[in-house]
Amino acid sequence: MRPYIIINAAMSADGKLSTRERRQVRISGADDFARVDRMRADCDAILVGIGTVQSDDPSLTVKSPALREERLARSGEENPVRIVLDSKAETPVTADILRKGGGVRIIAVSEEADLEKVRALSEYADIITCGRDSVDLQHLMEELGRRGISLLMVEGGGTVIWSFLSQGLFDELNVYIGSMIIGGKTAPTLADGEGFVDDTIFPRLILDYAGQMDDGLLVRWKRRE
Repeated sequence: MRPYIIINAAMSADGKLSTRERRQVRISGADDFARVDRMRADCDAILVGIGTVQSDDPSLTVKSPALREERLARSGEENPVRIVLDSKAETPVTADILRKGGGVRIIAVSEEADLEKVRALSEYADIITCGRDSVDLQHLMEELGRRGISLLMVEGGGTVIWSFLSQGLFDELNVYIGSMIIGGKTAPTLADGEGFVDDTIFPRLILDYAGQMDDGLLVRWKRRE
């Protein structure tokens, strides 16, 4: 049984996650940062793609000392399991996600990943191999479920979010919409990838919440079955 999957993202008013150079932009404010930190503390695991690791070098740790203490008392770990989708095992061994904060790390790779790189990463993270030339998300989600991960937050970027959306592997979509315009036809969007061409297979959503946060808007949808 797969985890309950929450996709969480922040985008500009014109739907961009960052600039055309893939440079990280601060889109939301203090209230939304606190919301995301609370979500991280409540989740069993957080997942990003190798692109996010290479461009932003996130640690994905829980920032609030109080929330870390709460997690420690509840689960024995200050931070949720941190997962990288990395088909070719390209995560640098110096990446913050491997070095900062306690807790379990998982690198999901494909069968075509370089074995030397996999061996190097295995010193810092558990390795899950699934899929021939790219990570098989369905298989990975089943494996995470077997490992006791029942609540997973996906933080992107756009290619990873598209992969989950296109395969119907999500239960909630939480989006903070910031009060700025980034622009650029090649700037990453919420759901990069091939895109759907048949409106009969568009994922359909049910609006669950919409409200002002900081100087933007937080919207939460549930997936329509």
